[in-house]
Amino acid sequence: MLAATLLDPARLDRPDTLIRNEPFSFLIAHGQLPEQARADLDRDFPKYTGAGFFPYDEKECGPSIRELVAAITSPAFASAVGAKLGIENLGQYPTLVTICRHLNKRHGTIHTDSKSKVATALAYLNPSWHDTSDGCLRFLAKIDDIDAAIAPEVKPLYGEFVVFKRADNSFHGHLPYEGERRVIQVAWLTSEEEKLRKTQRGVATRFFKKIAGGLDRRFGAGRDRNAAHPD
Repeated sequence: MLAATLLDPARLDRPDTLIRNEPFSFLIAHGQLPEQARADLDRDFPKYTGAGFFPYDEKECGPSIRELVAAITSPAFASAVGAKLGIENLGQYPTLVTICRHLNKRHGTIHTDSKSKVATALAYLNPSWHDTSDGCLRFLAKIDDIDAAIAPEVKPLYGEFVVFKRADNSFHGHLPYEGERRVIQVAWLTSEEEKLRKTQRGVATRFFKKIAGGLDRRFGAGRDRNAAHPD
C-alpha cells in the first residue's frame, strides 16, 4: 500500500472535521485511515512492553506503520495540515515521531507541550474502546480542570486524528487510564538541536522504564484527575 493512500490530506475536508482557532488552533478529524489498511496496521504496530511514548525506530515496526509515519511526516502533508491551523509551511520544520502502545495512570496529565514544538499531531489506532471517558483526549480551557473541555473529547480509535498548534494556553490531557492505547505522535520542532535533545531524552527514559517500570506504574496510580505538569 502506498503511503499516499494511507493518509490523504483531502480526507481532512470531511464535513465532520472540526477546526477552531480559539482559544488556540486545533483540528479534530475522523475516518482518516482506510478500512482496508486496518489489519496491516494492527499487525505491524510495535509490540512495546513498557508504558508511555517511545522514539520511533523503524526496525520495531512493520511496513504499514513505516508507511504511515512517512505519510504523516511528509512535507506536503504537514503543509496541508498547517494551512488549516494558520501555520505557514509547517513542512519546513524537523519532525520527532514517538509511538505509544500502553499507558499507565501516571500519563495524560494536563499540559501545553514545550515551546520547542510548533505543532503536534496524534494518529490513533486502537481497534476498540471501552464505554467511559478514561484515556480520551480533551482540549481544555484551563490547566487545572480536566472537565473544562472546549470540544468533544476524542476516543483513541482507529482513524481518529488530531493536530494542534502549540501555544501558552494549548491545554490538553485525559483522565487516568491504564491499558492499551495505540497512538503515533508527530511533533514539528523549532530546530534540529531540539530534535536531538528530545530523542536522547526519550532513549534514556526508555532505558529507565525497562529497569524501573513497576515504580513508574505504582507511583502514578493515585494521581489526581486534574493533575498537570509543566513543559
